[in-house]
Amino acid sequence: MVFIVRTDLERLCACIFQALGIPQEEAEDCAEILVTADARGIKSHGVARITRYANGIRAGLIKGGVTPRVLHETPCSLVLDGEGAMGLSLSKRSMERVIAKAREQGMAFCSIRNSNHFGIAGFYTEMAAREDMIGLAMTNTAALGVPTFARKAMFGTNPIAFAAPGLEGMRFSLDMATTTVPRGKIEVYQREGKELPPGWAVGSNGLTAQDPRSLLDTMIRRQGGGLLPLGGAGETHGGYKGYGLAVLVDILCALTSGGVFGEAVRDSEITSARVCHCFMAIRLDILRPPEDFKRDMSRMLEALVSLEPAEGASRVYYPGLKEQEAEGLSNTQGVPLAEDLWQELTTWANVLGVALPSVQAVPEP
Repeated sequence: MVFIVRTDLERLCACIFQALGIPQEEAEDCAEILVTADARGIKSHGVARITRYANGIRAGLIKGGVTPRVLHETPCSLVLDGEGAMGLSLSKRSMERVIAKAREQGMAFCSIRNSNHFGIAGFYTEMAAREDMIGLAMTNTAALGVPTFARKAMFGTNPIAFAAPGLEGMRFSLDMATTTVPRGKIEVYQREGKELPPGWAVGSNGLTAQDPRSLLDTMIRRQGGGLLPLGGAGETHGGYKGYGLAVLVDILCALTSGGVFGEAVRDSEITSARVCHCFMAIRLDILRPPEDFKRDMSRMLEALVSLEPAEGASRVYYPGLKEQEAEGLSNTQGVPLAEDLWQELTTWANVLGVALPSVQAVPEP
Protein backbone atom coordinates (compact mmCIF):
# COMPACT_ATOMS: atom_id res chain seq x y z
CA MET A 1 0.00 0.00 0.00
CA VAL A 2 0.94 3.64 -0.45
CA PHE A 3 -0.54 6.53 1.55
CA ILE A 4 -1.41 9.90 -0.02
CA VAL A 5 -2.45 13.09 1.78
CA ARG A 6 -6.18 13.37 1.14
CA THR A 7 -6.13 16.90 -0.26
CA ASP A 8 -3.20 15.97 -2.53
CA LEU A 9 -5.05 12.94 -3.87
CA GLU A 10 -8.18 15.01 -4.51
CA ARG A 11 -6.09 17.61 -6.33
CA LEU A 12 -4.41 14.94 -8.48
CA CYS A 13 -7.73 13.33 -9.46
CA ALA A 14 -9.31 16.71 -10.19
CA CYS A 15 -6.37 17.62 -12.43
CA ILE A 16 -6.66 14.31 -14.28
CA PHE A 17 -10.35 14.96 -14.92
CA GLN A 18 -9.65 18.51 -16.05
CA ALA A 19 -6.94 17.26 -18.41
CA LEU A 20 -9.58 14.93 -19.87
CA GLY A 21 -11.80 17.93 -20.58
CA ILE A 22 -14.06 18.06 -17.52
CA PRO A 23 -14.72 21.61 -16.20
CA GLN A 24 -12.94 22.48 -12.95
CA GLU A 25 -15.96 22.52 -10.64
CA GLU A 26 -17.22 19.17 -11.91
CA ALA A 27 -13.71 17.71 -11.77
CA GLU A 28 -13.38 18.75 -8.12
CA ASP A 29 -16.78 17.22 -7.28
CA CYS A 30 -15.75 13.94 -8.91
CA ALA A 31 -12.40 13.85 -7.14
CA GLU A 32 -14.00 14.57 -3.76
CA ILE A 33 -16.51 11.73 -4.09
CA LEU A 34 -14.02 9.14 -5.37
CA VAL A 35 -11.40 9.96 -2.73
CA THR A 36 -14.08 9.84 -0.02
CA ALA A 37 -14.72 6.22 -1.00
CA ASP A 38 -11.05 5.28 -0.66
CA ALA A 39 -10.73 7.22 2.59
CA ARG A 40 -13.58 5.15 3.99
CA GLY A 41 -12.07 1.87 2.82
CA ILE A 42 -14.57 1.34 -0.02
CA LYS A 43 -11.93 0.44 -2.58
CA SER A 44 -14.43 -0.80 -5.16
CA HIS A 45 -15.84 2.71 -5.70
CA GLY A 46 -12.78 4.90 -5.31
CA VAL A 47 -10.09 6.25 -7.61
CA ALA A 48 -9.73 2.81 -9.21
CA ARG A 49 -12.74 3.91 -11.28
CA ILE A 50 -10.81 6.69 -13.01
CA THR A 51 -9.69 4.50 -15.92
CA ARG A 52 -13.29 3.53 -16.74
CA TYR A 53 -14.37 7.17 -16.48
CA ALA A 54 -11.46 8.24 -18.69
CA ASN A 55 -12.38 5.65 -21.29
CA GLY A 56 -15.99 6.79 -21.23
CA ILE A 57 -15.00 10.46 -21.55
CA ARG A 58 -12.68 9.75 -24.47
CA ALA A 59 -15.38 7.70 -26.20
CA GLY A 60 -17.89 10.53 -25.78
CA LEU A 61 -20.16 8.42 -23.57
CA ILE A 62 -19.48 10.52 -20.47
CA LYS A 63 -19.62 14.28 -20.94
CA GLY A 64 -18.49 17.29 -18.97
CA GLY A 65 -20.11 20.71 -18.99
CA VAL A 66 -23.59 19.32 -19.57
CA THR A 67 -26.70 21.06 -18.26
CA PRO A 68 -29.28 18.37 -17.36
CA ARG A 69 -32.66 18.76 -19.03
CA VAL A 70 -35.62 19.27 -16.70
CA LEU A 71 -38.37 16.83 -17.70
CA HIS A 72 -40.79 17.69 -14.89
CA GLU A 73 -40.63 19.82 -11.77
CA THR A 74 -42.89 20.70 -8.86
CA PRO A 75 -42.09 22.41 -5.54
CA CYS A 76 -41.24 18.99 -4.03
CA SER A 77 -40.06 16.96 -7.04
CA LEU A 78 -37.64 17.03 -9.93
CA VAL A 79 -37.15 14.69 -12.90
CA LEU A 80 -34.03 15.18 -15.03
CA ASP A 81 -32.42 13.83 -18.16
CA GLY A 82 -28.71 13.81 -17.37
CA GLU A 83 -27.80 13.98 -21.08
CA GLY A 84 -24.77 11.74 -20.41
CA ALA A 85 -23.21 14.00 -17.77
CA MET A 86 -20.62 12.92 -15.20
CA GLY A 87 -22.80 11.03 -12.73
CA LEU A 88 -20.73 12.04 -9.72
CA SER A 89 -21.03 15.80 -10.09
CA LEU A 90 -24.57 15.62 -11.48
CA SER A 91 -25.68 13.62 -8.43
CA LYS A 92 -24.06 15.98 -5.94
CA ARG A 93 -25.69 19.00 -7.56
CA SER A 94 -29.05 17.22 -7.81
CA MET A 95 -28.98 16.26 -4.12
CA GLU A 96 -28.26 19.90 -3.30
CA ARG A 97 -31.44 20.82 -5.20
CA VAL A 98 -33.41 18.12 -3.37
CA ILE A 99 -32.19 19.44 -0.02
CA ALA A 100 -33.14 23.00 -1.02
CA LYS A 101 -36.65 21.84 -1.99
CA ALA A 102 -36.97 19.86 1.26
CA ARG A 103 -36.08 22.97 3.25
CA GLU A 104 -39.09 24.68 1.69
CA GLN A 105 -41.55 21.78 1.43
CA GLY A 106 -40.51 19.37 4.19
CA MET A 107 -39.52 16.59 1.82
CA ALA A 108 -38.44 16.27 -1.81
CA PHE A 109 -37.68 13.66 -4.47
CA CYS A 110 -35.57 13.68 -7.63
CA SER A 111 -35.09 11.01 -10.27
CA ILE A 112 -32.61 11.15 -13.14
CA ARG A 113 -32.27 9.17 -16.36
CA ASN A 114 -29.41 9.00 -18.85
CA SER A 115 -26.68 9.55 -16.25
CA ASN A 116 -23.44 7.71 -15.49
CA HIS A 117 -21.85 5.92 -12.53
CA PHE A 118 -22.25 8.02 -9.37
CA GLY A 119 -19.79 6.48 -6.92
CA ILE A 120 -20.81 5.70 -3.34
CA ALA A 121 -24.51 6.29 -2.70
CA GLY A 122 -23.82 7.14 0.94
CA PHE A 123 -22.05 10.36 -0.05
CA TYR A 124 -25.40 11.86 -1.08
CA THR A 125 -27.49 10.64 1.83
CA GLU A 126 -24.97 12.07 4.29
CA MET A 127 -25.32 15.45 2.59
CA ALA A 128 -28.94 15.40 3.80
CA ALA A 129 -28.05 14.05 7.25
CA ARG A 130 -25.71 17.01 7.82
CA GLU A 131 -28.70 19.29 7.20
CA ASP A 132 -30.91 17.64 9.86
CA MET A 133 -32.68 15.53 7.26
CA ILE A 134 -33.11 11.86 6.49
CA GLY A 135 -31.47 11.09 3.17
CA LEU A 136 -32.07 8.31 0.67
CA ALA A 137 -30.22 7.58 -2.58
CA MET A 138 -30.41 4.75 -5.10
CA THR A 139 -29.15 3.97 -8.58
CA ASN A 140 -29.73 1.21 -11.05
CA THR A 141 -26.69 -0.28 -12.76
CA ALA A 142 -25.86 -2.58 -15.63
CA ALA A 143 -27.71 -5.89 -15.42
CA LEU A 144 -25.25 -8.06 -13.50
CA GLY A 145 -27.57 -9.66 -10.91
CA VAL A 146 -29.25 -13.01 -11.48
CA PRO A 147 -32.86 -13.34 -10.19
CA THR A 148 -33.70 -16.16 -7.81
CA PHE A 149 -33.87 -19.48 -9.73
CA ALA A 150 -32.55 -17.88 -12.97
CA ARG A 151 -29.22 -18.17 -14.76
CA LYS A 152 -29.24 -14.85 -16.65
CA ALA A 153 -28.66 -11.36 -15.25
CA MET A 154 -31.75 -9.14 -15.26
CA PHE A 155 -31.03 -6.39 -12.71
CA GLY A 156 -28.06 -4.41 -11.46
CA THR A 157 -26.23 -4.30 -8.17
CA ASN A 158 -28.77 -1.49 -7.56
CA PRO A 159 -27.49 0.01 -4.30
CA ILE A 160 -29.66 1.60 -1.63
CA ALA A 161 -28.32 4.20 0.81
CA PHE A 162 -30.04 5.73 3.84
CA ALA A 163 -28.63 8.17 6.39
CA ALA A 164 -30.05 9.71 9.58
CA PRO A 165 -28.22 12.08 11.93
CA GLY A 166 -27.47 11.66 15.61
CA LEU A 167 -25.83 14.07 18.03
CA GLU A 168 -22.24 15.38 17.74
CA GLY A 169 -21.52 13.91 14.32
CA MET A 170 -22.93 10.45 15.00
CA ARG A 171 -25.04 9.09 12.17
CA PHE A 172 -26.62 5.91 10.91
CA SER A 173 -25.36 5.48 7.35
CA LEU A 174 -26.40 2.39 5.43
CA ASP A 175 -24.97 1.97 1.92
CA MET A 176 -25.51 -1.46 0.44
CA ALA A 177 -25.75 -3.25 -2.87
CA THR A 178 -28.80 -5.45 -3.36
CA THR A 179 -26.52 -8.15 -4.71
CA THR A 180 -24.25 -10.06 -2.34
CA VAL A 181 -21.37 -7.83 -3.49
CA PRO A 182 -20.96 -5.03 -6.05
CA ARG A 183 -19.06 -5.66 -9.27
CA GLY A 184 -16.26 -3.45 -7.93
CA LYS A 185 -15.55 -6.09 -5.29
CA ILE A 186 -15.12 -8.68 -8.07
CA GLU A 187 -12.67 -6.27 -9.73
CA VAL A 188 -10.75 -5.92 -6.45
CA TYR A 189 -10.44 -9.71 -6.20
CA GLN A 190 -9.22 -9.83 -9.81
CA ARG A 191 -6.55 -7.19 -9.11
CA GLU A 192 -5.47 -9.05 -5.98
CA GLY A 193 -5.41 -12.46 -7.73
CA LYS A 194 -7.90 -14.05 -5.31
CA GLU A 195 -10.69 -16.57 -5.91
CA LEU A 196 -14.28 -15.50 -5.26
CA PRO A 197 -15.93 -16.99 -2.17
CA PRO A 198 -18.83 -19.36 -2.86
CA GLY A 199 -22.19 -17.59 -2.74
CA TRP A 200 -21.11 -14.39 -4.49
CA ALA A 201 -21.78 -15.25 -8.11
CA VAL A 202 -22.82 -17.93 -10.61
CA GLY A 203 -21.63 -18.81 -14.08
CA SER A 204 -23.71 -19.28 -17.21
CA ASN A 205 -24.89 -22.67 -15.90
CA GLY A 206 -26.30 -21.08 -12.75
CA LEU A 207 -23.64 -22.75 -10.55
CA THR A 208 -20.97 -21.17 -8.34
CA ALA A 209 -18.33 -19.05 -10.11
CA GLN A 210 -14.97 -18.45 -8.41
CA ASP A 211 -12.65 -17.05 -11.13
CA PRO A 212 -13.14 -13.25 -11.07
CA ARG A 213 -11.49 -12.63 -14.46
CA SER A 214 -13.66 -15.21 -16.22
CA LEU A 215 -16.81 -13.94 -14.50
CA LEU A 216 -16.14 -10.29 -15.42
CA ASP A 217 -15.54 -11.29 -19.04
CA THR A 218 -18.71 -13.38 -19.12
CA MET A 219 -20.79 -10.54 -17.65
CA ILE A 220 -19.43 -7.94 -20.10
CA ARG A 221 -20.14 -10.27 -23.05
CA ARG A 222 -23.65 -11.07 -21.79
CA GLN A 223 -22.99 -14.81 -21.92
CA GLY A 224 -25.03 -15.68 -18.82
CA GLY A 225 -24.26 -15.83 -15.13
CA GLY A 226 -23.63 -12.92 -12.82
CA LEU A 227 -23.88 -11.75 -9.23
CA LEU A 228 -26.30 -13.34 -6.78
CA PRO A 229 -28.91 -11.23 -5.00
CA LEU A 230 -28.44 -10.35 -1.35
CA GLY A 231 -29.12 -13.58 0.51
CA GLY A 232 -27.51 -15.78 -2.14
CA ALA A 233 -28.85 -18.57 -4.31
CA GLY A 234 -32.36 -19.90 -3.92
CA GLU A 235 -34.71 -19.15 -1.04
CA THR A 236 -32.97 -20.81 1.92
CA HIS A 237 -31.11 -17.66 2.99
CA GLY A 238 -33.60 -15.14 1.64
CA GLY A 239 -32.12 -14.48 -1.80
CA TYR A 240 -35.56 -13.53 -3.06
CA LYS A 241 -35.46 -10.53 -0.69
CA GLY A 242 -32.36 -9.09 -2.34
CA TYR A 243 -33.96 -9.80 -5.71
CA GLY A 244 -37.08 -7.86 -4.69
CA LEU A 245 -35.04 -4.92 -3.39
CA ALA A 246 -33.11 -4.73 -6.68
CA VAL A 247 -36.35 -4.48 -8.65
CA LEU A 248 -37.63 -1.83 -6.19
CA VAL A 249 -34.55 0.30 -7.00
CA ASP A 250 -35.21 -0.05 -10.74
CA ILE A 251 -38.78 1.15 -10.18
CA LEU A 252 -37.82 4.23 -8.15
CA CYS A 253 -34.89 5.20 -10.40
CA ALA A 254 -35.92 4.20 -13.93
CA LEU A 255 -39.69 4.02 -14.03
CA THR A 256 -40.10 7.40 -12.31
CA SER A 257 -37.69 9.05 -14.79
CA GLY A 258 -38.62 7.15 -17.94
CA GLY A 259 -35.13 5.65 -18.16
CA VAL A 260 -33.74 2.23 -18.99
CA PHE A 261 -34.12 -0.70 -16.58
CA GLY A 262 -33.47 -4.39 -16.19
CA GLU A 263 -31.66 -6.20 -18.98
CA ALA A 264 -31.59 -3.03 -21.12
CA VAL A 265 -28.98 -1.42 -18.83
CA ARG A 266 -25.70 -2.63 -20.36
CA ASP A 267 -22.04 -1.83 -19.82
CA SER A 268 -19.63 -1.69 -22.73
CA GLU A 269 -16.16 -3.19 -22.68
CA ILE A 270 -14.62 0.23 -22.03
CA THR A 271 -17.05 2.01 -19.73
CA SER A 272 -20.13 1.74 -17.54
CA ALA A 273 -23.72 1.97 -18.73
CA ARG A 274 -25.95 5.04 -18.85
CA VAL A 275 -28.01 4.65 -15.67
CA CYS A 276 -30.80 6.18 -13.57
CA HIS A 277 -30.71 7.55 -10.01
CA CYS A 278 -33.11 8.77 -7.37
CA PHE A 279 -32.59 10.99 -4.32
CA MET A 280 -34.87 11.87 -1.42
CA ALA A 281 -34.62 14.15 1.61
CA ILE A 282 -37.03 14.42 4.57
CA ARG A 283 -36.70 17.28 7.04
CA LEU A 284 -36.68 15.99 10.62
CA ASP A 285 -38.79 18.81 11.97
CA ILE A 286 -41.86 17.81 9.98
CA LEU A 287 -41.89 14.69 12.17
CA ARG A 288 -40.61 15.84 15.57
CA PRO A 289 -38.07 18.29 17.06
CA PRO A 290 -34.73 17.53 15.38
CA GLU A 291 -32.75 17.47 18.65
CA ASP A 292 -35.17 14.89 20.08
CA PHE A 293 -34.78 12.70 17.00
CA LYS A 294 -30.99 13.01 17.04
CA ARG A 295 -30.84 12.25 20.75
CA ASP A 296 -32.81 9.04 20.22
CA MET A 297 -30.74 8.19 17.16
CA SER A 298 -27.57 8.45 19.24
CA ARG A 299 -29.12 6.34 22.00
CA MET A 300 -29.96 3.65 19.45
CA LEU A 301 -26.45 3.66 17.99
CA GLU A 302 -24.82 3.59 21.42
CA ALA A 303 -27.03 0.64 22.41
CA LEU A 304 -25.86 -1.26 19.32
CA VAL A 305 -22.13 -0.73 19.89
CA SER A 306 -22.45 -1.58 23.59
CA LEU A 307 -23.76 -5.08 22.83
CA GLU A 308 -21.54 -7.95 23.94
CA PRO A 309 -19.76 -9.27 20.84
CA ALA A 310 -20.09 -12.86 19.72
CA GLU A 311 -17.32 -15.28 20.61
CA GLY A 312 -14.32 -14.56 18.40
CA ALA A 313 -15.53 -11.07 17.47
CA SER A 314 -13.93 -7.95 18.95
CA ARG A 315 -16.87 -5.53 18.83
CA VAL A 316 -20.29 -4.71 17.37
CA TYR A 317 -20.65 -1.97 14.75
CA TYR A 318 -23.62 0.00 13.44
CA PRO A 319 -23.89 0.77 9.71
CA GLY A 320 -21.43 3.48 8.75
CA LEU A 321 -19.20 3.26 11.85
CA LYS A 322 -16.36 1.31 10.22
CA GLU A 323 -16.31 3.78 7.35
CA GLN A 324 -16.33 6.79 9.71
CA GLU A 325 -13.40 5.37 11.66
CA ALA A 326 -11.46 4.52 8.49
CA GLU A 327 -12.03 8.04 7.19
CA GLY A 328 -10.68 9.49 10.42
CA LEU A 329 -7.47 7.48 10.01
CA SER A 330 -7.16 8.46 6.34
CA ASN A 331 -7.47 12.12 7.25
CA THR A 332 -4.47 11.87 9.60
CA GLN A 333 -2.33 9.12 8.02
CA GLY A 334 -3.10 9.55 4.33
CA VAL A 335 -5.51 7.71 2.05
CA PRO A 336 -4.36 4.11 1.47
CA LEU A 337 -4.11 2.91 -2.14
CA ALA A 338 -2.88 -0.38 -3.51
CA GLU A 339 0.54 0.06 -5.09
CA ASP A 340 -0.62 -1.15 -8.51
CA LEU A 341 -3.49 1.37 -8.41
CA TRP A 342 -1.03 4.14 -7.56
CA GLN A 343 1.03 3.09 -10.58
CA GLU A 344 -2.12 3.29 -12.72
CA LEU A 345 -2.78 6.85 -11.50
CA THR A 346 0.89 7.69 -12.08
CA THR A 347 0.56 6.52 -15.69
CA TRP A 348 -2.51 8.69 -16.26
CA ALA A 349 -0.76 11.68 -14.67
CA ASN A 350 2.31 11.21 -16.88
CA VAL A 351 0.24 10.78 -20.04
CA LEU A 352 -1.84 13.88 -19.28
CA GLY A 353 0.99 16.03 -17.95
CA VAL A 354 -0.32 16.24 -14.39
CA ALA A 355 2.07 16.69 -11.43
CA LEU A 356 2.17 13.87 -8.88
CA PRO A 357 1.97 14.40 -5.10
CA SER A 358 4.44 12.73 -2.75
CA VAL A 359 3.78 9.38 -1.11
CA GLN A 360 3.46 9.30 2.70
CA ALA A 361 5.47 7.00 4.93
CA VAL A 362 3.66 3.80 5.89
CA PRO A 363 1.90 4.40 9.25
CA GLU A 364 3.18 2.56 12.28
CA PRO A 365 1.02 -0.53 13.08
